[in-house]
Amino acid sequence: MSEFVKIGDLNPSSRGVNLIAKVVSKTEPRVVGSQYDNAEHKLSTALIADESGAISLVLWDDDVERVREGETIKITNAYVKVFKGRMQLNLGRYGKVEASDVELEEVNTENNLSEKVVSSPGLSGSGPRERFQRRRAFGRRSGF
Repeated sequence: MSEFVKIGDLNPSSRGVNLIAKVVSKTEPRVVGSQYDNAEHKLSTALIADESGAISLVLWDDDVERVREGETIKITNAYVKVFKGRMQLNLGRYGKVEASDVELEEVNTENNLSEKVVSSPGLSGSGPRERFQRRRAFGRRSGF
């Protein structure tokens, strides 16, 4: 297994993330429809933190119940995704979240990575203005 990292060291390209964090807060679960399997899924977001920073953790279905405010959790094989210009931690198909026996007393919520606007890896911008500018610069048939 890879080594454990600190939240403050995460970036938009982080993959295979293993970390220990405290659950600072968690939103009430809501039910959403999926465009991938046309089913309804339970969705919640938790703010997790360690001594280096904080980030939003997206929780789906059974993982919603595994995470409780105030508890310390261990996350393995997660990845960072940029959603609406902000970083969030996702478990995906191969990630796992479970209770940890390590206790974190002091956490840093001031360095909240999910509050900072970032661009997706490899993209300078993907909004309508940026796409239009790329089309003008490279021509409409360039695939941009």
